[in-house]
Amino acid sequence: MKKIYLFCSAGMSTSLVAARMQAAADAHKLPLDIQAFPIASMDTTVAETNPDMILLGPQVKFKFDETKDKYADQGIPVSVIDAKDYGNVDAERILKRALLDLKESRGK
Repeated sequence: MKKIYLFCSAGMSTSLVAARMQAAADAHKLPLDIQAFPIASMDTTVAETNPDMILLGPQVKFKFDETKDKYADQGIPVSVIDAKDYGNVDAERILKRALLDLKESRGK
């Protein structure tokens, strides 16, 4: 089972996105564990659970370069959720983009 973890400023608004992404993954019978966390817990969460991918909410996109550099050695891809998709809570589109990014990162 692949783990896709979403991080935002408090983890609250992203919880809705993560729940809808999980529902979409379940509907497509995709073996995914999708959860949301506050960005302040990222280091601990990643160290304890070793996710397969990190998605940043648009409100913390300024952390992208730092996060990408921090986890590059561990091979954990990092992406930022599109602000429009996030605002519309378009879980299907966010999930599709995340899976494409994950596939691309594994192909390198």
